[in-house]
Amino acid sequence: MLLPRIIWQVFLIKDLDQFKLSASLPVGGAFFLLCGLMRIVRVETSSYARRSGVIDRDGKVKAIKGKIFDDFDILTEELKGKLVAPLDPPAIYCVGLNYRLHAEETGARIKKHPVVFMKAPSAVVGPGEPIQIPTVMASRKVDFECELAVVVGRKAKNLSLENALDCVLGYTCANDVSARDWQVEFGGGQWCRGKTFDTFCPLGPAIVTPDEVGDPQNLRISTIVNGQLMQTSSTGEMIFSVAELLVFLSGSTTLWPGTVVLTGTPHGVGMARNPPVWLRPGDNVVVEIERVGRLENPVIEEKQIY
Repeated sequence: MLLPRIIWQVFLIKDLDQFKLSASLPVGGAFFLLCGLMRIVRVETSSYARRSGVIDRDGKVKAIKGKIFDDFDILTEELKGKLVAPLDPPAIYCVGLNYRLHAEETGARIKKHPVVFMKAPSAVVGPGEPIQIPTVMASRKVDFECELAVVVGRKAKNLSLENALDCVLGYTCANDVSARDWQVEFGGGQWCRGKTFDTFCPLGPAIVTPDEVGDPQNLRISTIVNGQLMQTSSTGEMIFSVAELLVFLSGSTTLWPGTVVLTGTPHGVGMARNPPVWLRPGDNVVVEIERVGRLENPVIEEKQIY
């Protein structure tokens, strides 16, 4: 964990609402606000600028000066506007079939190593932004998948189980939206085509630091569609833990700051139901993860832009 390795100081600037935090830490970033808990968000302001901030004790978003992966100042300035995805990841690694019951409901064998695929960064949207059902590369089988997303906070390579979690900046909610027809039937044998359409990676609303989340293998996780509970499980049911996934993904491979890892979905996905349940325009999808947050997105038809 990060906590024992961090040497930090808090300097009072003007009053209790403004702090400068400096740190000597393996992940970069000043992780602690007073008691050590922090939720990092990003706001699109009235000028359409996207700025990072932290949520204070009163629920207000205070602006950050600097980058979330380095030392930064928390200012008195309050950010107002629309919450968007908390970061623009340089890479998104995804893990399939990482919950035993999900593998069983799809008829898949349990693998010796993690099943890895990727999503394009262009698939990311934030809380409240619509999931778009593809109309050009048309799909009638768009599915939901609640997932715990891990945000890498420092450059990492060849991690060990003992130090893997030290590279984690925080956790957020993700929905691995999937067009099953393009994933299984039309994708040429690869999953990426059906997994990486625009809007197919909702993230947010906040990056929650590890000290607030606690054990990433002890979190309730669920999906709710139109008010109906569709998926519910615990991250303790993962076949490969967060630490094991980070070790596997960083082997002979550099993970850059901001890299996001989607850790798999539990059972209850739409394609495994009888009859199958597919997302349709007008639907509303909620991903909830204990101590991490609630990510909600409406569903619309793709707006064709030429």
